[in-house]
Amino acid sequence: METVIHPSRFSSNLQKKLSTMMAVTHVLFVLLCSVISLGSEIQVDPNGYVMYCPCMGRFGNQADHFLGVLSFAKALDRTLVLPPWVEFHFPAPRSVQVPFDVYFQVKPLLEFHRVITMESFFENLADEVWPKGKRTVFCYQARTYGAKENDCNAKEGNPFGPFWDTFNVEFDSSEFYQPLYHDVTHSEIKRWKERYPVSKFPVLAFTGAPASFPVQQQNVGLHKYLKWSDNIAAQRDKFIKENIGDEKFVGIHLRLGSDFENACKHLDSSPNMFAAVQCLGYRNEHGKASQEMCYQSEKTIFRDLSKVLKSTGYSTVFIATDSKDLKSQLSKKFKKVKFVKHSPDNAHVDLAILGASDYFIGNCISTFTAFVKRERDVNNKPSKFWDFPPSKKHEEL
Repeated sequence: METVIHPSRFSSNLQKKLSTMMAVTHVLFVLLCSVISLGSEIQVDPNGYVMYCPCMGRFGNQADHFLGVLSFAKALDRTLVLPPWVEFHFPAPRSVQVPFDVYFQVKPLLEFHRVITMESFFENLADEVWPKGKRTVFCYQARTYGAKENDCNAKEGNPFGPFWDTFNVEFDSSEFYQPLYHDVTHSEIKRWKERYPVSKFPVLAFTGAPASFPVQQQNVGLHKYLKWSDNIAAQRDKFIKENIGDEKFVGIHLRLGSDFENACKHLDSSPNMFAAVQCLGYRNEHGKASQEMCYQSEKTIFRDLSKVLKSTGYSTVFIATDSKDLKSQLSKKFKKVKFVKHSPDNAHVDLAILGASDYFIGNCISTFTAFVKRERDVNNKPSKFWDFPPSKKHEEL
């Protein structure tokens, strides 16, 4: 007997088949687009690459250097290889390298210049662009300590060795680039391009950041391209929601560790120490750094916080610190104010929360504070510094 299919049933079956075919076609199209996109992301840059070890200091110093290198790479018109952040987890004897995109998004940086993470570079491009046996490292002049004479000795010491070991890099030669400087003026960049053409040097790999410290004034605004990763932003938002809510709050940075206290003792001989230029100016046009600006007494902290709380009317304060948080002392002094602190300690979440605060008080000399101040400046948020400008000695609370 011949099977009879009702027209409505036939139509229903056909629609299901067509829907399935369309769904499969859509998936294949998405996969194809992904492959094309992936391929475009890892194409070799004919203009070459800039690579470096962020081997000076902790995060604040590395962030200052990063902005300078970003500017330098753009001026050379070479893709910047985004290095991992170097961290020191004492008592571990070797540094730990944290991929760049753990803390920051890569995409916003592409609005300014071409970048690629170091992990992606070595996975997808290194064998072609920078093969083993042809890897030159650049330094201004020979590093006098190390196994070799007249050499950059790029892997001698910590974090230098651990950093390059993360990517199994061995250098085959050293190149001293003096008297060139990592300036972005047209004449200097022209000299770089003439001396190191891409045809012979596809990768300029530096022992340290080819950038000034602290960050040069013209590069401060590049901070707007540094956007927190989704993970850090989520932790920031979660903390604020659960501990502060919709209340406006003051963020304060207390740099009260013994290491900083000892460093501040050298302020007279190094008045522009660390990030002092953010207060004093790049030509010391705003005066000279004082000990109280560097390492604050409780009296100064109480006084300056009191002024901000009175002027803003806020009643919640977030504390970020590397050492003493003074939470009990502050709570006793300001009985109607709520003081909160992120736990467990996480420097990057602290930075993100400070950046989100409605008012911020930081340390003139600290690069940690400088990071927060730059983020707030590009977002037009108010900030001030402890004891700056210096207050009169006999001023009362």
